Amino acid sequence: MKILLANDDGINAAGIKAMKKALSTIAEVTVVAPETEMSAVGHSITISDPLRVREVSVNGDLFGIAVNGTPADCVKIAIRALMDTKPDMVVSGINHGQNVATNVIYSGTVSAATEGTILGIPSVAISLASFASRDFTVASEYGARIVKQVAARGLPKGVLLNVNVPACPRDEVKGVKVCHLGQSKFKEIFEKRVDLRQDSYYWQGGHMEVDESDSDADIGWLHRNWITVTPIHFDLTRYDFLDQIRQWEFN
Repeated sequence: MKILLANDDGINAAGIKAMKKALSTIAEVTVVAPETEMSAVGHSITISDPLRVREVSVNGDLFGIAVNGTPADCVKIAIRALMDTKPDMVVSGINHGQNVATNVIYSGTVSAATEGTILGIPSVAISLASFASRDFTVASEYGARIVKQVAARGLPKGVLLNVNVPACPRDEVKGVKVCHLGQSKFKEIFEKRVDLRQDSYYWQGGHMEVDESDSDADIGWLHRNWITVTPIHFDLTRYDFLDQIRQWEFN
């Protein structure tokens, strides 16, 4: 099995190193990842600037290829230009921080896996639900297990798996729960500053507000120390509303 491994935290991130180590026991792994952190860039792609690539080595051994682009760019260029053969699977992660609920729209991690799905390749996005923890052991182990299941069973056309792992010791993980996405919104804060030329600029920050009332959604299970697996797809059509809109008077 040949796996393309990408992320949005950058090629030097600890999460992608842990995931490559785990996946290398079951597959031939090619790493193509952003040169720098590209968190929250969503599914953006680079069309007005050239994409530059360079090999990255760790302790004298080739680790992967860095691209000065987005996560989606990395998957596109890897499959279309850098790899000799099409990979059997695309894995994105391990992301530093959870990607749950509506947050998946912003996620570069999920977008890399989505790009793999668009190109017809089974894909999985994996995230660790912590920005503080540096221990990716449990996430990489369960990530490899889920990848093996996808390899054995396949995924429907247009569907990818979004996986989130709680940042807790292995003996506190309660298991794997297949569930739906929850609801959330980002509460933005814009801090206004003035530069040396007296021009205004803003730093954007904030936090994610999650609807905690749906205990069966991904965020609820994750907070109860379950690994969550959610099948998602990129067809955003609201089919049950089509017939109603067809009755509207547009002319």
